[in-house]
Amino acid sequence: MDGTPTTIVVAATPTSNGDLHLGHMAGPYLAGDIYARYLRTTGAPVIYTTCTDDSQTYVPTTAHRLGTTPGRLAAESTTAIERSLRAIGISMDGLPPIDDRYRRAVLDFVTALHRAGRLRPKTVRLPFATNSGTYLYDGLVTGICPVCLAGSSGGVCEACGHPNNFDELLEPRSTVDPTDPVTFRERTILVLPMEAYRDRLTAYFAAQHGRWRPHGMQLIDELLARPLPDIPVTIPGTWGIQAPFPETAGQVLYPWVEAMPAVMYSTWWSAARHGRRTAEVDEHWRAEHDAQVVYFHGFDNVYHWGLMDLVLLMAHGERYVLPAANVCNEFYDLGDEKFSTSRNHLVRTIDLLADVPRDLVRFYLALTAPEQQRTTFGIEALHRIVPRKLVEPWNRLADAVSLLGAASPGGHATSPAGRGRAAAMLARFRACYELPGFSIGRAADTLASQLARLRAMADAGRIEPGDLLLEVRTLITGGAPILVDVAE
Repeated sequence: MDGTPTTIVVAATPTSNGDLHLGHMAGPYLAGDIYARYLRTTGAPVIYTTCTDDSQTYVPTTAHRLGTTPGRLAAESTTAIERSLRAIGISMDGLPPIDDRYRRAVLDFVTALHRAGRLRPKTVRLPFATNSGTYLYDGLVTGICPVCLAGSSGGVCEACGHPNNFDELLEPRSTVDPTDPVTFRERTILVLPMEAYRDRLTAYFAAQHGRWRPHGMQLIDELLARPLPDIPVTIPGTWGIQAPFPETAGQVLYPWVEAMPAVMYSTWWSAARHGRRTAEVDEHWRAEHDAQVVYFHGFDNVYHWGLMDLVLLMAHGERYVLPAANVCNEFYDLGDEKFSTSRNHLVRTIDLLADVPRDLVRFYLALTAPEQQRTTFGIEALHRIVPRKLVEPWNRLADAVSLLGAASPGGHATSPAGRGRAAAMLARFRACYELPGFSIGRAADTLASQLARLRAMADAGRIEPGDLLLEVRTLITGGAPILVDVAE
């Protein structure tokens, strides 16, 4: 693994309880793809990867609602997710199989922490559904967030981003059967005490200020201002990987603990597709290789990807590289409400692509991406904005270039002014794609504004032929991470 350090781009692991809708796609997946594609244009070695999150409790709860089995739902959803990623041009090598090699990677990761004495037994109170005899956590339970008082599932609140482990959720109810009486029972589980890493966390985030978007960093500051929670490592559940520890016989690994070894495994699997096979699954994440790790995720995962998973890496001492950046997006709404698979309030990516070419979908999603605040998808707006900002000026500019080539096929000289404009245009695109100011919304807007400028200059005959060709070529280069088919 010699040469330039690899950039490992990680999109939040999708839960395999359904296909990806546009709310998912306009967030981490498209943004991560545009960033990875940009880096590749600079010659940087990049691995863009993710892995389905099959152990999440939302898999069995959704399977129950749909009248199928969790295993079948996970398999069908993985196929659908992979199809959607491929259809919109997400430049991953696919989704790795959740097989014995995956489970071995997860178990090796947590067993190393257990062997090093990082885990502690803790007796906690858990909501318990009396009739079904089920301990409730994460997607199995719903209630009221103790921090912001919004409705919330267990684990973390989507509205404010704060965790609510164990018995913290107010008025808990079973999501499978809201009529099932809920009591509390004590169980001893294994936890990783996050407070033990406060000094390292404080130093890490002091260096990250200015590199995170403000809302995500605000949440990190709020979390660091409180006593840090213990991370559950095992939980008395029935869906997931069996915990290998004698102290917690019969329990499973807490689903969110899988995220770090999962993306190490998916990095290893993706690298192997390009001949970079290593014996150890975690090799690419080892600190000595100095990889640049960049996460793309939503605000509701700031606690998990920004804090909890960071502690899981730190708990391994100096073995692993820590993330260089987290790019966090807000929610993408549909009709003034967030996309929701459970309420069937959604537009599936694959359905939109059946009617609209993917470059146009990618452009519109980038233009309206919920980067720093919630934004709204509208099919009418797509059909109004994309022709005006992209299709019509692009076709008129293409006609001008075609006529120019037919009239003088031998080539044209460029002027200092034209070369200066091309350099300025490229600098504007770079400013959109580089961290920490990365913004696919500004990149799409830059593409539209530069396209409008060139079209107007060509229409008015105010640009020399050689300069027009140079600047169009520069425009295509700058827009290539978004318009993948045009780039081809």
